[in-house]
Amino acid sequence: MRRNAEFFDEVELDLVYMARRLRDALKLEELLTREGVDYLVETGTYTGGFLIRRDLTGAFFYVAPTDLSAVRQLLIRNNYKPYASA
Repeated sequence: MRRNAEFFDEVELDLVYMARRLRDALKLEELLTREGVDYLVETGTYTGGFLIRRDLTGAFFYVAPTDLSAVRQLLIRNNYKPYASA
C-alpha cells in the first residue's frame, strides 16, 4: 500500500524499482497494493539518452529493508527488473 515518508519514520528505505514511464509506475503501484506491500513513491530525475544525454523524470519505488528480498522476488515473478545498485 502506498505510504508517505512519515509512515516509515527513521527507517532507511531501499530503492527497489525505477519506472521511466507513467504507465509502468501505475501498473507497479497496482501490483504492490494488491500484494499488500508498504512502499514509498517519489519522483526524481535520471540521465537518459544515448547520443544526446538529458535529464528525465521517473518514479522511484522504495521499500523497507525487511521487505526488500520478497519485493525483489515479486517483481521478478511479474516480469519487472528490480533496481540493482552499481
